[in-house]
Parts: sequence; C-alpha cells; structure tokens
Amino acid sequence: MSVTRTPGDQTPVPPPQGPTAVTLRELARRSGVSTATVSRALNNRADVSEATRERIRRLAGELGYAPNEPARTLVRRRSDTIGLLWDTWHESHGLHHPFLQGLLSSVRTALSEAGYHLMLLTTAGPGDPDSVYVQAVRRHSLEGVIVMGRPADDRALRVLAASGTPCAGLDVTLDGPRTASVASDNASGAETAVAHLHALGHRRIATVTGPPELPPAAERLAGFRSACARLGLPAPQEYVVTGDFFLESGHRAVHRLLALPEPPTALFAAGDLMAIGALRAAAEAGRSVPGDLAVVGFDDIDAATLVSPALTTVAQDRRALGAAAVAALRELLGPGPVGRPAPSVVPTRLVVRDTCGARSAAAR
Repeated sequence: MSVTRTPGDQTPVPPPQGPTAVTLRELARRSGVSTATVSRALNNRADVSEATRERIRRLAGELGYAPNEPARTLVRRRSDTIGLLWDTWHESHGLHHPFLQGLLSSVRTALSEAGYHLMLLTTAGPGDPDSVYVQAVRRHSLEGVIVMGRPADDRALRVLAASGTPCAGLDVTLDGPRTASVASDNASGAETAVAHLHALGHRRIATVTGPPELPPAAERLAGFRSACARLGLPAPQEYVVTGDFFLESGHRAVHRLLALPEPPTALFAAGDLMAIGALRAAAEAGRSVPGDLAVVGFDDIDAATLVSPALTTVAQDRRALGAAAVAALRELLGPGPVGRPAPSVVPTRLVVRDTCGARSAAAR
C-alpha cells in the first residue's frame, strides 16, 4: 500500500519495508514537492522556506534517508572530503606516536567543525610510485590534502604539491602552486630548553634528535646549536646523538652519553618519548634525575606528567596546529585564484616540572 502525503499533512509516514534504501525521488514523492526542492532543502539553500525545509528534514529522518555520496559528488563536483597523508612507510611507527595521535584528533575535529570528512591515506597504492598520491586524490575525489610526518625528500609528495592539488603541510614544507605550511616554532622551543638548562648552571648539555630527514627534527637541532653558540657552550659532536622520536632510541642515547669520559650534566631530548627513555637509562646507570642529569623533552604528551620525576618539556599546541592547518587548506580551497598563504608558525612554551631541577633549586 502506498501513502501520498500532501504538503500540509503532518501524519507520520511509515518507512518502506525491507532493505531498499530511500532515494531522493522517493523522498520528493512522499514530501509532495520536486526533487530539486528536496535537494535544496537538505543542502540548506536559502531559496526554500524554513517550514518546507524542516518538514523535508523531519521526513528524511523518519524514512532513514541517506544521500548517495558518489552521486552528490558528481552533481556538486565536490566531495567535502579531505585526505590525510601520514605514515605511509610500511616500516614506520608514526601511527603509534602519542603526540601525532593527538594532532590527528585535532585535525579531525577542525575538519568536522568546518563540515568536511576525513580520509586517512596510510598506504601506497598501485601504479607509478611517483604519482601515487595524485592518483589517490583523483580516485577518491578529494578536495585537498593535509600532510603530516612525511620526509622532505618524498618524491611522490613533491609530485602531489606540483599538481595543483590544495595541500597543507603540518611540519612539512611543500612547494607547489596551491600549498601552505603550518608548524610549531621548533627552533625557538629548542633554544628555550637549552637556555633554561644553562640558567640552571649546566654547561655540558647534550641532545638526542629525531630523524634528520624530518623537518621538526632538523629545526630542533638547529635551535639547539644556535642556543649553544649564543651562550658560548661547547657542542662536541659526541653530544649530538640521532634518535627516532621513540623510547628505545632515547634509552640507547643516554647510555652512550653517560659512558663518555666527560658525560653531559643535562640533556635536551627532541621528543618526550625519547626523554622518557632517557630517564630509564639514567636510572639503570645509577644516576639520579635531576641530580646527576637534568632532562628536558619536547611535545608535552600525557605521559610527561605520569613519569617520576615529572618531565619538564617544551609544549606544542596540538589544537592550534590542527586548526591552523585546516584554516590554511580552506583558504586554498576558496573560489577564484589563490596565492600561497604565508607559513603559519604556532608558538611553543616551556613547561617546568621536576626533571630539570628548577623546582628543587627554587626550594633551596
């Protein structure tokens, strides 16, 4: 039995029986209006009365109507979907890093608030490896891409940036006609950490860095070197140990540093996980923190407050980073010709806890 609903009829309409999905045409028939009116109402167009829009939306909810997204994409020529390029190396562990997980959450929230869907692109697809990202954009009708945790020399990323696809890089410098870059003030944060340790009386300050091909690691190392030069601190090569932003590399680095004939009295770790690994290594070597070795990290992950002693660190503003990346991408998606936005740099701040010794020094 079919039921015809007039525009003024408020009688609930029973949903269709069985698994058949309700189409836009069926919704229009039951609403007593044209399919064009239904489409305009569901897309919140101004040329539909509020009463009609509310009636159609209520009926759509009663019938369980869901739009055909591929069809909408074809008609509207936009998908409202943003791709996220992150951790596409099969041997990488970035998906497990707590700071990057938090950053992903902030990007997802900012996109949702702006009305966009997020598609995580974590693996390479078939075809020419140099154009694999461009192919993914076209295959999924993505409107733009946010890039995180990719090395600066990624050839496929360079091809994507040059293709004209709107791209916003988070801690990744992109070179293309419709690209933008957003980053924490990594160098300044590292300089602040070294200056803080220097002010506490340390003159032998070492660092454990991230992978040098990743811009945040390179920038934090540059900030470390700049602060050492400005403060007249020795920075011998053996005081600079390369890590990978994860626990074990910080653990290995500190065992190596403490075995030197003249070990450092302070450590700047370019990531909190490495700093936490450093705390374990110091304990295993019978050294106290901060008595024998002061430690400052970078990121301010949740675990920084849970370890003992609590970790002094340079905090990144994950929410501001995610919001800035989405804002930059939306600028690139705007109508008409768009110039490249100026790089956006989000400030960092030093969070003083117990591993640097500042609290105990102030108490004396």
